[in-house]
Amino acid sequence: MTDQLRLMAVHAHPDDESSKGAATMAKYVSEGVDVLVVTCTGGERGSILNPKLQGDKYVEENIHEVRRKEMDEAREILGVKQEWLGFVDSGLPEGDPLPPLPEGCFALEDVDKAAGELVRKIRSFRPQVITTYDENGGYPHPDHIMTHKISMVAFEGAADTEKYPESEFGPAFQPRKLYYNQGFNRPRTEALHHALLDRGMESPYGDWLKRWDEFERTERTLTTHVPCADFFEIRDKALVAHATQIDPDGGWFRVPMDLQKEVWPTEEYELAKSLVDTSLPEDDLFAGIRDNG
Repeated sequence: MTDQLRLMAVHAHPDDESSKGAATMAKYVSEGVDVLVVTCTGGERGSILNPKLQGDKYVEENIHEVRRKEMDEAREILGVKQEWLGFVDSGLPEGDPLPPLPEGCFALEDVDKAAGELVRKIRSFRPQVITTYDENGGYPHPDHIMTHKISMVAFEGAADTEKYPESEFGPAFQPRKLYYNQGFNRPRTEALHHALLDRGMESPYGDWLKRWDEFERTERTLTTHVPCADFFEIRDKALVAHATQIDPDGGWFRVPMDLQKEVWPTEEYELAKSLVDTSLPEDDLFAGIRDNG
């Protein structure tokens, strides 16, 4: 490679980068890859999920500022760069029927216009590889689904000078590969679940697997398994930095680290678009790029 490898991870909210592909990013940073996280919203409407911070008046009244500081800490831990796209969190609507989304939120933005903001980031950073969410958003949060939509448009649009003129959006650039994060996949969940039970330990995944069956969730194609077990501790440290969102004593951290590394030492992705030749399955997001310069 005569040109530095660059990876862009597009996420909906602060904390998503630490729960989806964080060990992969830390691994690539350690290898000298330039990694940029693009965060679409400020997470302003996110609930305070850590019971230790619920009822904290300062946190409740300054959630936007608090979540920015959490993002700063997580960014430093992972060693990545991070930029905001500047949209407003849509919140997760609940109830039956669901309430309307709040006016001015990310999920109600015009897709092509919102994608233009991501095109600016792509043309400036020039990543060969982009990671984002699948068409279901990984889970059906409106901001995750919108993140998928604008990522798909921007992947093509970054090279489209008619739709996104260079005079306004910067010099054209075409990323080579786009992946969907698929870290929360059924094979991994089942492997960890059974490994815990086989060792006489309690598993936090029983209810997850029941819900998988109840909702008849479609299994995704896992094309790429990135070995990154050496960076699981960094992943967890970055996740804990998002203190409003993560209970350090919660289910995220109930599986012993040595068991995780033994049973499932990779993070998974689904190759959605590729403009290079590559052989599946892969163990590298830059497969087909490293050798071609």
